[in-house]
Amino acid sequence: MTPSPADLVITGCTVLVHDDQEGTGPEIGFREDAALVVRDGLVESVTTAAAAEELSALERIDARGQIAMPGLVNCHTHAPMVALRGVAEDLPTEEWFNDVVWPIESNLTATDVELGARLACAEMIRGGVTCFADHYFAMDAVAAVVEECGIRAHLGEAYFSSQGPQGREKSLEFALRHRGGAGGRITTALAPHAPYTVDDTDLAATARLAHDHQLPVHLHASENRDQAEASLARHGVTPIEILRRTGILDTDVLIAHGTGILDQDLPLLQQATGRVSVATAPRGYLKFAWPTTTPVRALYDIGVPVGLATDGAASNNSLDVWEAMALTALIQKSTTGDPRWLTARQALHHAGVQSARAVGLGDTIGTLAAGRRADIILVDLTGPHTQPVHDLPATLVHSARASDVRTTIVDGRVLMRDRALLTIDVPSVVGELGRRLPTLLDRSHGRRIQDYDT
Repeated sequence: MTPSPADLVITGCTVLVHDDQEGTGPEIGFREDAALVVRDGLVESVTTAAAAEELSALERIDARGQIAMPGLVNCHTHAPMVALRGVAEDLPTEEWFNDVVWPIESNLTATDVELGARLACAEMIRGGVTCFADHYFAMDAVAAVVEECGIRAHLGEAYFSSQGPQGREKSLEFALRHRGGAGGRITTALAPHAPYTVDDTDLAATARLAHDHQLPVHLHASENRDQAEASLARHGVTPIEILRRTGILDTDVLIAHGTGILDQDLPLLQQATGRVSVATAPRGYLKFAWPTTTPVRALYDIGVPVGLATDGAASNNSLDVWEAMALTALIQKSTTGDPRWLTARQALHHAGVQSARAVGLGDTIGTLAAGRRADIILVDLTGPHTQPVHDLPATLVHSARASDVRTTIVDGRVLMRDRALLTIDVPSVVGELGRRLPTLLDRSHGRRIQDYDT
């Protein structure tokens, strides 16, 4: 019996593969003159280009000279905040929140969120991001954009204790209603904002809901050293200790930033009964002049995955995970005083396996192997800024750019081919968003959705 055609065959590429038996360190490798066979949204096989010539396929991509990689994961962002890109520059954290961002966000409508999310997804798809973890408001609008444009997402409806019980209930209702949405491309989480905006009662209730409904939690905690020190001064405990005593560390929790994680917090994270992971977004820390960065090496040593992230474009100015990967590697060398840490190979492991684990999809995405979801990007290294290639991992981490991504595929569906977006009309989004900006940016009302006072 003649087998049915594959949905997609990608031929002639060099495929980045992972060996997850880490031992003393992560192992990655490259299979040259290879091919990827995709069927029913999954990688059916990684084979040779010669073997793939004989295969029947509904669609073929000739990827000679390109690198096939797992799609990048943006482990923590606020996608609709691209609408605020550049409106709050060169400010300390407290002024950034209280004087600009939170007053503007009090104007948000679902339409603003939808347009911002659409523009953000276009930016991420063009940069090779196939999955993002979003933590924001009016998330029904974001889920609708994800459904339409074909990207994968881990979504949570953010809430503050100042909203009363309704905020927590809305976060739960969103998570239950959208879990498994978009043909399985949407996973969901409960999304309390942070220990300094969500009180212990709400955090404990969130932990109980997470257990009752088998939901993960995504929140900010120990974002910077000032928050950790303020928590110690006011409450006698660090933000991480608050997560422990409220039961959040007994859930599957994704902690955003963690640059304020102290040495005394490490045993708590290591002993947590839930799956704890951390997302690092180094560009924003540099912009805010925070004195420390995510302690990636210390977290690595205790087995806590660290995924790459951008945070929102209002603080980072871009959703470029390639930049986050390079900066993470460079800053770790600087802060540890060791040029051998983080290596390019380790950085690629964070971009693939560890980022997938961070968003709870470690068994689904993050590597190109039989049975994994076909979230694939093709990267062109023929540009002058990437030639010659003496060390392929170093070229990918330190020389390649988001604009070198030629093709982006999610669940076997091509979302961008040869740099052309196929599922989002960017000019129409930019035009409509531009018309709404004057109302969105109006701060004359004097309101803000919350106060930043750690």
